[in-house]
Amino acid sequence: MKRLMLCLLALCLAASSAYAVDPSAVPKPKQTKLGKYLSAQEAEHFVSEHGKTALFLDVRTPSEVVFLGMPTQADANVPYMIEPEFPTWDDAKKSLKLEPNPDFIPEVRRRLAAKGLDANSPVVLICRSGDRSAASANLLTEAGFTNVYSVVDGFEGDLASSGPHEGRRAVNGWKNAGLPWSYKLDKTKMYGVER
Repeated sequence: MKRLMLCLLALCLAASSAYAVDPSAVPKPKQTKLGKYLSAQEAEHFVSEHGKTALFLDVRTPSEVVFLGMPTQADANVPYMIEPEFPTWDDAKKSLKLEPNPDFIPEVRRRLAAKGLDANSPVVLICRSGDRSAASANLLTEAGFTNVYSVVDGFEGDLASSGPHEGRRAVNGWKNAGLPWSYKLDKTKMYGVER
C-alpha cells in the first residue's frame, strides 16, 4: 500500500510539473507572484485537459482580439487594460496609452461563477506576449486568487531579434505554434457586449 501511495504521489508530481515553465528562464516583466507559468503549447494542452475545471481568459483589449483573433478555447475576453475614452499618446512606448480596467476583477469573478468555479480554481491568462498576463495574474493574486497561470509567450509571441523576421512577433506564442484560433468571435465571450 505504501509503495502504491508513493507511486501515485510521483505520478501527481510528474503531471503537475509537465506544465511547468522554468521560472528562472522567465524574463522579469513576465514574472508573477505565484510563479505559475505555461508556454502557449502547454496552455493549450492544459485547457484541453482541464477545460471544465479551469477558466481560460484572453486579457488583451477588445480591439486586439477583433483585429488579431483569439484562441478558440478561450472562455472569454476580459481585458486587463482598456483604451481610454479620449486617446492619449505614450511617448515611451510610442503608442496610444491604455488604462487599467476597473471591472477586471469583478468580471473574472463573474466568469468563474458562470462556470461553477471559484478563486481557488485554475485561471489561465493570455495576452499578446506575456507582460499583461503576468501583471493581471499579480492583480488577481492580490485579490485572493490562488491558482493563476500566465502564458509566458502569449498569443503573438516575442519579437525576433535577428533574421528575416527581425522586429516581428515570430519567435513563439499561440499563433506561431499553430494552435487553434479564429477571427470569428463569439458575442458571449466578448467583454462589454450586452448579454
